[in-house]
Amino acid sequence: MDAVVVIGAGPVGLAAAAHLIARGIEPLVLEAGPTAGAAVREWGHVRLFSRWGELVDPAGEKLLAPTRWRAPDPDAYPTGHEWASAYLQPLADVLGGRVRYGARVVGVARRGWDRLVDAAREREPFTVRVRTAAGEERIGARAVIDASGTWERPGPLGGDGLPALGEQAAEERIRYRLPDLADPAERARYAGRRVAVAGSGHSALTALVAFAEAGTRVDWLLRRDAVGDTFGGGDADQLPARGALGQRAARAVAAGHIRTVTGFRTAAVHREADGLVLESFDGARLAPVDEVVALTGFRPDLDFLAEVRLDLDPVLQAPRALAPLIDPNVHSCGSVPPHGAIELAQPEPGLYLVGMKSYGRAPTFLALTGYEQVRSVVAAIAGDRAAAERVELVLPETGVCSGGGLADEAVSVGGCCGPVAVELTRGAARR
Repeated sequence: MDAVVVIGAGPVGLAAAAHLIARGIEPLVLEAGPTAGAAVREWGHVRLFSRWGELVDPAGEKLLAPTRWRAPDPDAYPTGHEWASAYLQPLADVLGGRVRYGARVVGVARRGWDRLVDAAREREPFTVRVRTAAGEERIGARAVIDASGTWERPGPLGGDGLPALGEQAAEERIRYRLPDLADPAERARYAGRRVAVAGSGHSALTALVAFAEAGTRVDWLLRRDAVGDTFGGGDADQLPARGALGQRAARAVAAGHIRTVTGFRTAAVHREADGLVLESFDGARLAPVDEVVALTGFRPDLDFLAEVRLDLDPVLQAPRALAPLIDPNVHSCGSVPPHGAIELAQPEPGLYLVGMKSYGRAPTFLALTGYEQVRSVVAAIAGDRAAAERVELVLPETGVCSGGGLADEAVSVGGCCGPVAVELTRGAARR
């Protein structure tokens, strides 16, 4: 019988493979990058909010146990590089030839049938179209677990979800990932310059702190009309590192290192002699900046799933049954109810979206969520309905009711960062 194909050799994809092996099912992991955790390595300078004890999947640890692998300190906070090198790559190495690198999935379908055909559909295996350095090939699969993530599709700067006018023409001065200011070349790039940071999530807060400590002048652009709970829950956050980040960002803003511009939804980017000028949909313009860092979230790549049947939420692009549990427009207090194969199943039997990709455009995904997802999904594939339905996961709350930390930063659980005075400029005109 064909193997179960897992798309992506990141944390959740490798955990899925480990659970499949534990169930006596052969996995084949297809990874577009050259190593395990290729996407994690691209933000490797960032320290995670989760401790090591929350980043190692039990099935993966069991596979590693017979080797010389030593579990890291469960209470320590690794960087992305440490996570990839100390856990993800060793786990992939144990999986051996079950992981194929440089194998980009470009299509998933039923063998011989497009998405319009009903007859005999469920009896046919999947075919997974893969592009490698040697060309394209088809791989048969009894089931497909898509853990490809969202890293390759960052959100644009444009406030309407489309690239702003002029954004692509100015792309050499716009970044969509967190810069590594510990790198001398990166630090020199921003030294003494003025930067606009767009975004309100944890990546944006991390960038604010890093730029403030580097002495870079920052215009912080928020699409929302007020800062509100952007800094998070502080001491009420059950992930201390996440709460500490929000406190540090709030202090950086209060200290005057950062000018906050609320209600700014970028419509256009103008290239001028003295830098880039950003224009909002209401016509307001900012003073020229040297660089823009757009940290506006990520999106799932659904193109290669065009010939299978999906049922996705029209807002989040997440599985329809999961979306109400994670929607930042309605979900409160940062807790996520337990969920697994039932919520992740698609109209195409045997196809599951897991990990960050299962969240669509929703933020704040945790590794613990993905590990429990694939445990449940693999149980369903194995025909163990009781285990698939028994989803028991309590995630830490954010401490805020609404919808990565820096490297080498100690986490302070104590102390309280109270209300701060924030310099606000709504739809700031050019000055």
